Amino acid sequence: MSRLAGKVALITGAARGQGASAAQRFVAEGAKVVIADILDTDGKLLAEELGESAAYIHLDVTDEQNWIEAVEFTTTQFGSLNVLMNNAGVLHFSRVQDTRLEDYQRVIGINQVGTFLGMKSAVEPLKAAGGGSIINVSSVEGLAGMPFLVAYTASKFAIRGMTKVAALELGEDGIRVNSIHPGMIDTKMVHDAVGGVEIDTSWIGKRVALGRLGKPEEIASLAVFLASDESSYCTGAEFVADGGATATHALKV
Repeated sequence: MSRLAGKVALITGAARGQGASAAQRFVAEGAKVVIADILDTDGKLLAEELGESAAYIHLDVTDEQNWIEAVEFTTTQFGSLNVLMNNAGVLHFSRVQDTRLEDYQRVIGINQVGTFLGMKSAVEPLKAAGGGSIINVSSVEGLAGMPFLVAYTASKFAIRGMTKVAALELGEDGIRVNSIHPGMIDTKMVHDAVGGVEIDTSWIGKRVALGRLGKPEEIASLAVFLASDESSYCTGAEFVADGGATATHALKV
């Protein structure tokens, strides 16, 4: 397994869940990976588990100076930067009229501003490496709306749009920029968004064409493709992995 041999990747929100699966797959495919997160204990444990091909750094994606330090750490640790995966994100459930400004701004800050700062910080090292790949994790909520997710949906639509702008600007430098749009993936994101309460989300999987929730490793497989040279003619595009959720329309009941 060497689809990413010789590549260096920085993955945000990589201490657990979808990001951790991506880090594991990237290393298995021959890449060096910097795991970036605010969950220091989980991130350090994962880096230790993955061995010399991985390193951990604390990164608050809303902090521009943190981004500068994370990119510098990556190039110092492994010599270059070839792939950025903007995966860090949060959910917040509430009706439009009940959404507090501070909650809205928190989601926008992490999901949207964090992705913007990541792309901005990665451009020069990616250019220095002769090009590379930026993978922005949006959502099916970046393609259509969902009740109770006004901030999340806004942020994911923004990621989709920013991806296209960056692709147009950076193509001449050999930097490809694409967005991934997962459906409901079996991680702790919903659990965290509702304050740690256990919620059965399996019913959502039963409503899509494949009849189940997605697995983090399935999103990781898509990320490997976009990080690899196999996707060399893909940029500014949307890659959907949602079990068929967007293959139909919804009728409000």
